[in-house]
Amino acid sequence: MNRKGTIAVMTAALVLGASLQALAQEAADSPQRRELKRADLAGVPGIEVIASVAEYKPGDSIPLHLHHGIESGYVLQGAMVQPASGAPLMLATGTSLMNQRGVVHAGFRVVGDTPLKLYTVHVVDKGKPLYDYAAAAAAKP
Repeated sequence: MNRKGTIAVMTAALVLGASLQALAQEAADSPQRRELKRADLAGVPGIEVIASVAEYKPGDSIPLHLHHGIESGYVLQGAMVQPASGAPLMLATGTSLMNQRGVVHAGFRVVGDTPLKLYTVHVVDKGKPLYDYAAAAAAKP
């Protein structure tokens, strides 16, 4: 193969690899999440900040998951949620949330008539999935 052919094959492989990585990250994402802004964290290589809003309608679930970094959030519209074990509880409007790196959280279904609306900011490792369900399943006691 000549030089042009080799460069073309390498370029195609790089594009395919990037596309597959984007698809894998999208598959691990929450379909209810709408990303507002994403940027590298200045002065900290390999870390990015992602601001999002999400709406979970009654009947929607938020599976157990963890993040490769910190998640901070604010409940824009509260709703009743049903954990996998235990009684339903109100996640009230105005509640602030904080989940540390690697801590398994969520694992509930929205119940009642009101959707749950969240604003979140993630400060996470760039290139890793935002939601890691597999790692949460492995870490589950």
